[in-house]
Amino acid sequence: MNFGLDRLLSDDALRGQLKGRRVALLAHPASVTKDLGHVVDALAACPEIELTAAFGPQHGMKGDLQDNMMESPDYRDPVHGFPVFSLYGEVRRPKDEWMETFDVVLIDLQDLGCRIYTYVTTLLYVLEAAAKHGKSVWVLDRPNPAGRPVEGMTLKPGWESFVGAGPMPMRHGMTMGELGLWFIDRFRLDVDYRVVEMQGWAPEAGPGFGWPLGERAWVNPSPNAPNLSMARCYAGTVMLEGATLSEGRGTTRPLELFGAPDIDARAVIAEMQALAPVWLGGCVLRDMWFEPTFHKHVGKLCSGVQIHVDHPGYDHAAFKPWRVQALGFKAIRRLYPDYDLWRDFPYEYAFGKLPIDVINGGPGLREWVDDAAAGPGDLEAATRPDEAAWEEARGAFLLY
Repeated sequence: MNFGLDRLLSDDALRGQLKGRRVALLAHPASVTKDLGHVVDALAACPEIELTAAFGPQHGMKGDLQDNMMESPDYRDPVHGFPVFSLYGEVRRPKDEWMETFDVVLIDLQDLGCRIYTYVTTLLYVLEAAAKHGKSVWVLDRPNPAGRPVEGMTLKPGWESFVGAGPMPMRHGMTMGELGLWFIDRFRLDVDYRVVEMQGWAPEAGPGFGWPLGERAWVNPSPNAPNLSMARCYAGTVMLEGATLSEGRGTTRPLELFGAPDIDARAVIAEMQALAPVWLGGCVLRDMWFEPTFHKHVGKLCSGVQIHVDHPGYDHAAFKPWRVQALGFKAIRRLYPDYDLWRDFPYEYAFGKLPIDVINGGPGLREWVDDAAAGPGDLEAATRPDEAAWEEARGAFLLY
């Protein structure tokens, strides 16, 4: 199959439409060609393309900054000399003066298929700036490695943030190119927009179910996104960023597990299986031990639960990562009613709100976990209408 970048590089007529225009690029380390050449070098080698600027999202163009809320500086590309502006530094939105350095911006970002992954919000902010300044936006489309399934509550009005660009569920099931179409419609943006579509993407086909396993190498789109298993789990395990439990940062399997020094993982798994076994379809839960080398519970032995989604029995349609992690929280709350579960700090610069609520786009998930009388059926009743509404709303914007 071909990603959008592959199509641009192989199509003389497509590249010819950029001739005579100043071109900017929004990219990161996973913005690579089939042979793993970086997009900057690939485009710089095209005589008809004049690169005049670049933008780096969260974690930077270099992808070197490990944690959230670690800001990247502006700099000049040491090889090609153009300025690289940080969209996760002094500002999150492009400055007006930056928009004057180009005519068209190419966006080549590998997403993980989750609302909270900030490249989604950066896409919206660039579209809004382009509409304001009369610039063109081309998305060089890439696969959604989590595939087409939809899951989670819809972000509620007033809960917009850098991890919540609009009213979509946690797991949106769209590509970046498709999300751009939805943003333009939703926010009524008047912008010259184009998706350079992929060729041959089959999101329903195994074994990748969204990612072309065996055809393309995986490159981390952010430091703690090391493999396809993480991408599949992320729409659930990202909620751990709002909890005191470790999400495995500081281990070799970040965001595929959860745990802490003061829980019994075997008891947690048993409670999860007793509460809602149907929510555990498609994956295997395994109790294990880990000791983070940095981040939460650094240097402490943790009892943990690893979510396995790379085994022969993996069922993509049945796997519900958001529900799996919600169930993990609920099991811990039932086993340890007074457990200090929720962190309290300005997560992604959202002040005065609990991180778990910012992550979920509202307090509904936390309130369900903390309500001793609420069971799995209550969360289903609150969530299924949102999921059904999104399935219908996104249909007009799907390209594949």
